[in-house]
Amino acid sequence: MTFLTFEVSMPVVSIIMPAYNVEDFIALSIDSVIEQSFTDWELIIVNDCSSDATAEVVAKYLEDKRIKLINNQVNMGGAGSRNIAIEAAKGRYLAFLDSDDLWTSDKLDKQISFMQQNNIGFSFAGYSTINEKSDLLDKIEVPSRVNFSKLLKHNYVGCLTAIYDTLPFGKIYMPAVKKRQDFALWLELLKRFEFAYGLNINLGYYRIRAGSLSASKKDALKYYWRVLRKVGGCNLLSACYNIACYLFIVMLKKKHVALYNRIFIS
Repeated sequence: MTFLTFEVSMPVVSIIMPAYNVEDFIALSIDSVIEQSFTDWELIIVNDCSSDATAEVVAKYLEDKRIKLINNQVNMGGAGSRNIAIEAAKGRYLAFLDSDDLWTSDKLDKQISFMQQNNIGFSFAGYSTINEKSDLLDKIEVPSRVNFSKLLKHNYVGCLTAIYDTLPFGKIYMPAVKKRQDFALWLELLKRFEFAYGLNINLGYYRIRAGSLSASKKDALKYYWRVLRKVGGCNLLSACYNIACYLFIVMLKKKHVALYNRIFIS
């Protein structure tokens, strides 16, 4: 008996997108994926029990077979929803895009080329911030590389720009922390990869919304501390030191951008 075998084509990149009550923004995010010049991708959207029309908006895009929708039966939060998407992902590279952020049309093309040409397992890139009306706010530059120790002092990796290669270590999932899950994942990755390499060009737009973590400095500091202790493995003294570094870097970045760029980016 002869058996015929067929090679199943798997996407090169799996894009992880959690979604919760983003009916006003998610179409723009999906469009920015569809408009990529690099086309070998799948987009996995996990609807985390949205009470608005998020699922209905996504349903309009499902004719594109590269786009998949998973509806959670119970609210899983950001980390849980991303981990569900990671579990379902079939691509070699995992990329992250939240459902209110945007990519430039050449994002995947430039970043995947950067990783493949330089044998890089974990990369990130520069981006710009925008408000709820998509007005430009600030340009965020990134260093050429960061290691575990450097990341403890400041999270230089914007979630919308991060990509890691599953080939060396398999899929790495987001730790079960309530907030700052992306920061926690980057630390987990840097326990395995020696460096994350930065491509210092604008490849996306991070949306700052009222009530978001970015708008709550007190919350940001509290959860940063928890990640340092739980995921970073910092003792009390080390956590205090890294928090002090974090506060200094944030202050410098806000008030003396040129000096910040000269010390931490150049």
